Amino acid sequence: MSSQRHSARVGDDVLLDAAHKCVLLVGVRRTTLTDVAREAGVSRMTLYRRFPDVRSLVAALMTREFGALLGEVGPGETARQRLVSGAVGTVRRLLANPLMAAVLDRDAELLLPYVVERLGATQRIAEQFLRVELAAGHEDGSVRAGDLDVQARTLLLMVQSFVLSVRPAVAGLAPDAVFDELATMLEGALRP
Repeated sequence: MSSQRHSARVGDDVLLDAAHKCVLLVGVRRTTLTDVAREAGVSRMTLYRRFPDVRSLVAALMTREFGALLGEVGPGETARQRLVSGAVGTVRRLLANPLMAAVLDRDAELLLPYVVERLGATQRIAEQFLRVELAAGHEDGSVRAGDLDVQARTLLLMVQSFVLSVRPAVAGLAPDAVFDELATMLEGALRP
């Protein structure tokens, strides 16, 4: 255990890094604020002042971790090609992420509100990336005309389903073939 750190000097990244380690070790449900404070080398009160409960801490952690994996455009000559390769690449990165794997393996029900009740911060980051790339595709003519907000939300829902479901769904299939099919579907949906 680290020595206690002065609360004014401890950044959120230290706390989120500690939460990350705890979640990977025992899962979200078994992680406590006491465990995270101990791992971060801070008092529980320091942690409580920033994050009142494990849920808010984990939400901030997921936004930081998954948000960093979003928004990389892929290779391609047109905005559509860059959007499609970027979206498929993002799905691959998310599925390879240890935190995502830990949440899907141990605590998948925590993601349910973001599927059936509301969009979270990470989904909004992804949707903004899609909106920007769709607008570029409208401008260069590589993406069919349509309502930008509707197209972005629809693509978000489609790609999100792959992140949440592809691990069990590819059993018995070649994963690369499934990702190739996702790219083909996205290309077809966006082509003018």
